[in-house]
Amino acid sequence: MFDRRRFLQALAALGVSHSMRVHAQPRPRFEHDPFSLGVASGYPQPGGMVLWTRLAGDFGPVEIPVRWEVAADEAMRRIVAKGEDLARPDWAHSVHVEPRGLRPDRWYWYRFRAGNAVSPIGRTRTAPAAQAVAPRLRFAFASCQHYEQGYYTSYRHMVADDPDLILFLGDYIYESNLRRNQVRLHERAEEPVTVEEYRARYALYKADKDLQSAHHACPWLATWDDHEVDNDYANDRQEDGAPPEEFLLRRAAAYRAYYEHMPLPARMRPNGPAMQIYGSWAWGSLASIHLLDGRQYRSPHACPRKAGGGNEVDPRQCAELQVPSRTMLGETQETWIDRQLAGSRTAWNIIAQPVLMAQRKSGPEGAKTVWTDSWDGYPAARRRFLESVATRRPANPVVISGDVHMHFAADLKLDFDDPASTVVASEFVGTAITSPPGGWVKNLPAVLAENPHLKYANGDRRGYVRASISGKRLTAEMMGVETVKKPESNVEVLARFVVEDGKPGPQHA
Repeated sequence: MFDRRRFLQALAALGVSHSMRVHAQPRPRFEHDPFSLGVASGYPQPGGMVLWTRLAGDFGPVEIPVRWEVAADEAMRRIVAKGEDLARPDWAHSVHVEPRGLRPDRWYWYRFRAGNAVSPIGRTRTAPAAQAVAPRLRFAFASCQHYEQGYYTSYRHMVADDPDLILFLGDYIYESNLRRNQVRLHERAEEPVTVEEYRARYALYKADKDLQSAHHACPWLATWDDHEVDNDYANDRQEDGAPPEEFLLRRAAAYRAYYEHMPLPARMRPNGPAMQIYGSWAWGSLASIHLLDGRQYRSPHACPRKAGGGNEVDPRQCAELQVPSRTMLGETQETWIDRQLAGSRTAWNIIAQPVLMAQRKSGPEGAKTVWTDSWDGYPAARRRFLESVATRRPANPVVISGDVHMHFAADLKLDFDDPASTVVASEFVGTAITSPPGGWVKNLPAVLAENPHLKYANGDRRGYVRASISGKRLTAEMMGVETVKKPESNVEVLARFVVEDGKPGPQHA
């Protein structure tokens, strides 16, 4: 919870753009590398993408011109687009560039220049043209990269897989310190509250060379979960019960820092504690990727044990769970995704979102519980979403998720308690990059037995999911590294699943 001093600091920091006297420094000379946080790209379109960097250092109230170049070759000899933008102090000297007029469905390389400094060269690509027949899409998805809990070894293997796209599904940073099994440390014990504190946390994570290499390798799409702000937050409710007006101030600081450190388009720039990150992106006629926000608009948690946050509850003893108006996505986003699914004409529809959608009941007979921070805490909202899928009938809907720090493959059904209920979609959940699994990982055999729609679960390894869509099939491989406690570690395929065209539900391959 805020103390008054930090509350006032946060308020002052968020108002900096209105009070700061800004000066231009057209030709700065840097004593230290201002590009130490790397470069990144994201949100590919047929004619362009977003390019990002942030100048690292204390530059005060100074605007710094940053030049950018896009080339058709890795040596940066054939420049096809270039320009200049300003790195402004009120946005932490971050730069978000959106070049246009590039050729669809091809790789490009890019870099930035500021004063006497030159950034690393990043690789990116454009999407296939609308309605173009794309033969293949290779992508990886990941989540939950607690800096203290391990090294980002998975990204080395992900880069070697040479994906077209990386999807990150939440918990890019962690606000909290786990205080056990740490291999490296956050720079401060206190949780971030002010925008400066969130900026420092992002800068620590962004300086990791393995994470940088993944950003340098290909474009990203990203959504958030809770730890980008605070554990288990729900809309304007903080886990520890801070007044909503105080928490929204903290959320505004966190959202601002998120935008400043991710390759996000300008239309996602936050307005105080509001920031629309959901949207759809097409890969020719092959696939649509629908990115959802499961935090900003959700109803408060049902039947919390304390002021807020997730909880294991028996649904029979928590009537609030079944209230029809409870929402995970908010009314506006629910309406939007229904329209997207209704209007989709691509061969596959990937719904990327942060938390486990399939039901997970566990416990002794007569006392089975669900976790209220996942979709199990919003059963009416889940039913509405799956009914939308069943009614709108988008081609080959596949949900991809994170959050639980373990791999899952699941059938998504209108009634999870009815073995005869129709399977309407598939779900794949990726384990964490580093974050450890929860306590119930010890009971996975019982969980699988009690939830037959869960076809696979593995909580022993950290890693990611390697996926590809080619013609009539989606393949998903659950990747696991041997350990995250050492900087280098081998990786292996723990399980392989396929989804066949027109046949919802993962099948072992």
